[in-house]
Amino acid sequence: MRLLLVEDDPAMRATLQRTLARRGMQVRTAADGPAALHEWQTGLPDTVVLDLSLPGLDGLQVLAAARQQGLRTPVLILTARDSVGDRVLGLNAGADDYLTKPFDLDELEARLRALLRRSTGLANPPANEDAVLGALRYEKQSGALYAWGQPLELTPRERALVQALMARPGHAVAKERLFALVFPGETEVQYEAVEVVVYRLRKKLAGTGVTLMTLRGLGYLLKADD
Repeated sequence: MRLLLVEDDPAMRATLQRTLARRGMQVRTAADGPAALHEWQTGLPDTVVLDLSLPGLDGLQVLAAARQQGLRTPVLILTARDSVGDRVLGLNAGADDYLTKPFDLDELEARLRALLRRSTGLANPPANEDAVLGALRYEKQSGALYAWGQPLELTPRERALVQALMARPGHAVAKERLFALVFPGETEVQYEAVEVVVYRLRKKLAGTGVTLMTLRGLGYLLKADD
């Protein structure tokens, strides 16, 4: 794995570079926003670990600029900011995952390898294939959801929620990630609003043999009933 590590703290940067290199990763580093963007553009890493508090350009500005330039590299934000608002801002800006300091190195490595698997298509079915879970079938191209072959009427927000959950059926999706996908760029919406969409979708799934489960501390997942 070719990794770009963006961290302005010299001690933290050196420790992470040394530790991740020992775990088989090729690690390039950057200490500020402009350098990070340059390394990202020229090095074309497999994954990026991005701190938010950076000189020059902060992490969100670097991420937004990279996405505008078409750089789709998976990004894990690594920061001491642990508020829900900060996490939502990062996900809305285009981040794929979020880990707050202090953190466990084993968890960081596991998250990075999971990002790489998803980005190379090893964790998801091909984009043109329908997603199927029990009696549910989600057409990725049209956004239609069927239960027992019959279409379910969904609002745009419910459809966005289904799309996120059916991308990895049986796996939990973080509440922050769902909020960013269901309410993109809507800064005036309360964070708890995603729970209302979950509640409405759960009612529509009643009797389909698929349950929308809440996993405390992890998020939500769709699971076929036994």
